Amino acid sequence: MDNRFVFWIDTINTWVGKAFGWCIVLLTAATSYEVFARYVLQAPTEWAFDAAYILYGTLFMMAGAYTLARNGHVRGDWLYRNWQPRTQARWDLILYFVFFFPGIITLLYTGWEYAAHSWSMKERSLFTPAGPIIYPFKTIIPIAGALLILQGIAEVMRCMYCIKTGKWPPRLGDVEELEQILQKEHAAEETGR
Repeated sequence: MDNRFVFWIDTINTWVGKAFGWCIVLLTAATSYEVFARYVLQAPTEWAFDAAYILYGTLFMMAGAYTLARNGHVRGDWLYRNWQPRTQARWDLILYFVFFFPGIITLLYTGWEYAAHSWSMKERSLFTPAGPIIYPFKTIIPIAGALLILQGIAEVMRCMYCIKTGKWPPRLGDVEELEQILQKEHAAEETGR
């Protein structure tokens, strides 16, 4: 396996995930201002609802590939963690081709059509009187799908490497799961006894 290619994909999705992670700061600021304006100034904004769902939706969609790169998506860990790495990799590989790729390809295809339709009519929000443009934000759907497919390719390469060698290849490390930290601490305590 060429780690450089896999790390390149991880790096792209890490950068995108961290960049769009700032949406949470904007979302918090917009929501806080709306609460202040509504309850203190008695003058609710016309734009806060649109800002909230646009920012949250963008954050949610663009965090998917980053989370996959960090192996952070939820799975049946109570069963999975007791398997040998090769068994884990075989099941992951099967599930990527049976569920992940068909679902994400569908997201990409329908998201592309959805975004194209939105751009063709220069769609605006109907939820509030401000009616901000929303067609640029609908473009996030196919972009997120493309990034997920790219990360899925990296994960398939990791699975094939693990099936071949019996151990998982390294990941870029900027986050470590609490469960992994606790397992390391428990193992250190066991060896210290």
